[in-house]
Amino acid sequence: MIELHGALDRVVCLSCGERSARERLDERLREANPGWSARAEAVNPDGDAVLPDVAVEAFRVVDCERCGGVLKPDVVFFGENVPPARVRDCYALTEAAGALLVLGSSLTVVSGYRFVRHAARHGIPVAIVNRGETRGDPHALVVLDSPLGATLDALVDGLPA
Repeated sequence: MIELHGALDRVVCLSCGERSARERLDERLREANPGWSARAEAVNPDGDAVLPDVAVEAFRVVDCERCGGVLKPDVVFFGENVPPARVRDCYALTEAAGALLVLGSSLTVVSGYRFVRHAARHGIPVAIVNRGETRGDPHALVVLDSPLGATLDALVDGLPA
């Protein structure tokens, strides 16, 4: 399994590339901002929270412990590219796989869809579990239109103990 677009349980330094646990960042932010608290005035559709200006101005951001650089969640944001080494790893894993299983993705963006096309070109069976149609459906041997969480729960429940 590859976390193609990263994971929110880590942060990465934009200067030196150091990765650290999001939990550690949370500890450091609490230490740097004792007693700080704010309530969102609104939450936008993209998940951004609107905070009062006074709360934002009082908040102290912490830097990378290694080099002092700026930290961000270790995810590929819209407009960013998946790191080339990760792409190469995904192609290699796809070619070595007996099958490619896509879980919970519409495959709307090329970053994931390219591996479905790659598998299909190499005769590697593709199975997709997603709610609703995906761009990869025409390349798939099996398509299961189902909510991912409930489907995986049922699969786990059906495994022998």
